[in-house]
Amino acid sequence: MTAHTSHPDIIKRLKRADGHLKGIITMLEEGRGCLDIAQQLQAVESAVSKAKKILVHDHIDHCLEIAVGTDPQQAQASINEFKEITKYL
Repeated sequence: MTAHTSHPDIIKRLKRADGHLKGIITMLEEGRGCLDIAQQLQAVESAVSKAKKILVHDHIDHCLEIAVGTDPQQAQASINEFKEITKYL
């Protein structure tokens, strides 16, 4: 399995989200206001969602590229994997 070109960007986004999530835990431990915490949770959720979309879209591009010009069984396997991964969008 080869690494996709988007993986470094996804890793960077997830590390940033991880830092924010740790900050939210600290906010909760310090008794910060619910509005501030909810805003930060929304930011983390958005960051993870964006990373997921980038990953899925890159995977789709990669799989379709592989499926073109391959034998019918490989093409069908790629299509099946495409169908499976779209449930995460």
